[in-house]
Amino acid sequence: MPRAEPTQVTPDSQLRGLIALVPAPMRSFALLARFDRPIGWWLLYWPCAWGVLLAGGLRAHWPLLLWMLLGAIVMRGAGCVYNDILDRDLDARVERTRSRPLVSGAVTLRAAWLWLLGLCLMGLVVLVQLRGLAQLIALMSLAPVAAYPLMKRITWWPQAWLGIVFSWGALVGGAAVSGRLGVTTLLIYAGAIAWVIGYDTIYACQDREDDALIGLRSSALRMGQHVRLGVAGFYTLALALWAASFWTLHPQGLALAALAPAACHLAWQVVTLNPNDNSDALAKFRSNRTTGLLVALACAAVGTAG
Repeated sequence: MPRAEPTQVTPDSQLRGLIALVPAPMRSFALLARFDRPIGWWLLYWPCAWGVLLAGGLRAHWPLLLWMLLGAIVMRGAGCVYNDILDRDLDARVERTRSRPLVSGAVTLRAAWLWLLGLCLMGLVVLVQLRGLAQLIALMSLAPVAAYPLMKRITWWPQAWLGIVFSWGALVGGAAVSGRLGVTTLLIYAGAIAWVIGYDTIYACQDREDDALIGLRSSALRMGQHVRLGVAGFYTLALALWAASFWTLHPQGLALAALAPAACHLAWQVVTLNPNDNSDALAKFRSNRTTGLLVALACAAVGTAG
């Protein structure tokens, strides 16, 4: 019986594209913050945009969308640096993460801490653009962000914790426009958590063998052979919560129809997903950038409707 060809593993840090144009002394820092992989900050940004758009901020508060994009880029970078500092020993044991700058020695631990501080200071510039309640909510995210890297050691559902963290921007965006946290914003946030669990389970499929060997946990391992069914369930829950959020603003079928493109895209992901193919899992994970855009357009339509 012929041996199966090993699935190619794509490293987390690669010197390519615009990163190759960065001055040589700074390239390793750009890779440490994962600036070579913009999918991370897109996925962090979209819930921020949903909160702003659903609160009706497209016309009067559109600069917030740009400020929050900057915030997503630098704070996602800060999160990656912090995660790599805590996980540097584990990363050395996982094939996909062995090329990360801290593991390879391209960046020292002291330099990584200084880089983290610099990114947080850039995030502070964004923070001061927000109104008081939104600032408070943003600061409250620091505790769950700090705890996230530890979750894969103590729970089978670190993806749920990531959902709490990566969806937090929906609360910030909604409060930045409306000055309060209403049920509409809370529901869009809850739906975002379910969405993150779904797409990060797909992402975690790439590491199942390594995670099992070194004793780390993930929803992909917990679901076993039922990954597609599990992802479908979380995506369905996300759509239901987003629909409920829209319904609180406009209780009519036309508002719910705005989610149809996103629903079709998520259905395509589930139907075509091959969780045993790392390249397919990565491609489906990255396609959630499109999901975020489609939901943002739906939020804009419902948020600006009279």
